[in-house]
Amino acid sequence: MTRIVAGSAKGRTLAVPKSGTRPTSERVREALFSRLDHMNVLDGATVLDLYAGTGALGLEALSRGGAHATLVEKASAAARVASANVRSTGLPARVVTADARTYLSARSGQALAGDIDLVFIDPPYDIAEDDMTTVLSSLGPWIGPDALVVVERSTRAPVPTWPGFLVLEDQRTWGETVAYFAGPPLPKDDSDEESQAHEGTPASSHAEEEER
Repeated sequence: MTRIVAGSAKGRTLAVPKSGTRPTSERVREALFSRLDHMNVLDGATVLDLYAGTGALGLEALSRGGAHATLVEKASAAARVASANVRSTGLPARVVTADARTYLSARSGQALAGDIDLVFIDPPYDIAEDDMTTVLSSLGPWIGPDALVVVERSTRAPVPTWPGFLVLEDQRTWGETVAYFAGPPLPKDDSDEESQAHEGTPASSHAEEEER
């Protein structure tokens, strides 16, 4: 059984397709969202859930304070189930039946000028690494300067190749699942460049927020 773990829709059961999806386990989802709560990224967030499957990640984010979510799922059967879950929970989400790469290619323009605050990328374990890289590189026009991108992979999968507008902030492993947290780097000034030269890792807005 898959349920919303916490928030306004806590305990609501989510339908799951008979086959073709790999829903994030409730235990991993609880740990993941505990981390996101700590990072203060959920309240009022505009969410993009790619490879959405049942929509569990996007809907959990809305239950915990997100403002709106777009759930993108290629498989029509899974997309219908996600739509049913949106209706049953009453949460403010829309479902788009589309391939993630095709959906993202519809927008072009300047990186970090978009309106998305939080992105979930939970692809099939057998996704080609070139496809994973293309999806990450295509996020630029969609996300804002304070966005957070969460990539969920198998621990056996390669580390994602990050585009220049994203830096890895953190990663957590739960069983055979690893979650990567990445965001845009902070704007550079002379003091930033000197600090980063010593530390070797670009700072991000989320890392700065946690230090406060």
